[in-house]
Amino acid sequence: MPPPIFSERRITWHLAADHALSSQACCLNFLMPLAERPEVLSRLVSLALDIPQPQMLPVEAGPEGRPWYVAFEWIGGDYLNESRSAAKGSGVGGRTRGANCTSADACLAFQHQGRRETLLIEWKYTERYGAPLAPAGHEVRISRYGNLAFAPDGPIRSDIGLSLADFFYEPFYQLLRQQMLAFQMQKAHEEGAERVRVLHIAPSANLALRKVTSPALRPFGRDAFAVFSGLLQTRDDFVSCSTEALFRPLIDELGLDDPWASYLDQRYRFLTADSETTSPKLHP
Repeated sequence: MPPPIFSERRITWHLAADHALSSQACCLNFLMPLAERPEVLSRLVSLALDIPQPQMLPVEAGPEGRPWYVAFEWIGGDYLNESRSAAKGSGVGGRTRGANCTSADACLAFQHQGRRETLLIEWKYTERYGAPLAPAGHEVRISRYGNLAFAPDGPIRSDIGLSLADFFYEPFYQLLRQQMLAFQMQKAHEEGAERVRVLHIAPSANLALRKVTSPALRPFGRDAFAVFSGLLQTRDDFVSCSTEALFRPLIDELGLDDPWASYLDQRYRFLTADSETTSPKLHP
């Protein structure tokens, strides 16, 4: 069952979210208990971005109007032409968090070096990809994003001979849309943010997720997330970390007397099996 705040905020609950392998449920299990624990989130951001612990900022109101420091299925402003396209395709205007438009699984905001930053989080668990996107949707994809992907109007370098169609393979299509959203949020200074980055979190053992599925991108490397960051104008606008590397240190620091730490330690046994916990980033 979805948390009550999903109904309050009209956030879509994925059809598979009740499954034990759901990435949406996994994301909520890890992050929702921290929505009112900014000190733990600050440590998380510090580990992920390799920066001093920042001051976390509320993102939206939670239950009973209390400030929440995490928002879920964040869509930002309609910078990617998706409201217009949705209206043409379905007869329904506007956008819904978590459905039919680009969204991040979670969103954090913080103060670092005197400026506000936003961090969009994409959460993966057991996903794997292979086949290209259905060609029937390419015309809509190009009309939406054709002028938003490449420099100077988008996050992808324009000097490496790629086309938008080269990204019509998952996970690259999703990575591109989220990075375009971050780029446009930063350009618009949404909520006062001077920088917006994407943090990708996945278990280190999910090697299938790291497959470079797009033939045009294979010359750039063998790890999908290292390849993607290398395509960006600003490489460290995208950061990929293992779930274990980020959360095992927090669990150990808080100790198993902490209900959240204890739950994760017992529920997700893979957190104890990572040999990379001293190095959160899985690539430079």
